[in-house]
Amino acid sequence: MDTNTTVAIVILIGILIVAAIGWIFYQQRRSQELRQKFGPEYQRTVEAYGDQHRAEAELAAREKRVRKLEIHPLEPNVQDRFAQQWKDVQAQFVDNPSAAVKEADRLVIAVMEARGYPIGDFEQRAADISVDHPNVVTNYRAARDIALANRQGRATTEDLRQALVHYRALFEDLLESTTNAPQETEVVRS
Repeated sequence: MDTNTTVAIVILIGILIVAAIGWIFYQQRRSQELRQKFGPEYQRTVEAYGDQHRAEAELAAREKRVRKLEIHPLEPNVQDRFAQQWKDVQAQFVDNPSAAVKEADRLVIAVMEARGYPIGDFEQRAADISVDHPNVVTNYRAARDIALANRQGRATTEDLRQALVHYRALFEDLLESTTNAPQETEVVRS
């Protein structure tokens, strides 16, 4: 091999090393951004897919899907109407906790629909809202699990109260309302 060929090979190897390092940094940055954006949903998705790269591809696909939707804020009069309906749901809890949880689920779906989210199956709804509301999607999943247990007669009144708290966290986030009332919005791990 002559000197020119050796130099060319060394330069090519250097370029490949720099490109590989750049790609690694890009992937790490992308992973970090997705972790920050999706919060607890990031880890749940990684566990569900069993592979970080597949999970990140799913989260990126969710972002792309939701960007195509026409999600919009609610008009103040619509916000007020939904807020009143939520107060009615909370009042109903005293006399009929089971019915109140069913109504809370229905009301959350109604707000989602009014905002422009598709309201297909539950998993698709949860995936869609995880893009813009990642800190409360875990609450939504927990509320849904309790609602399903309630339908099977396996939920206690305390479970139903917790479901209502979880629904409220998502409801308020979707409504984009700011209230002065204290909120119990802890994230629950399933």
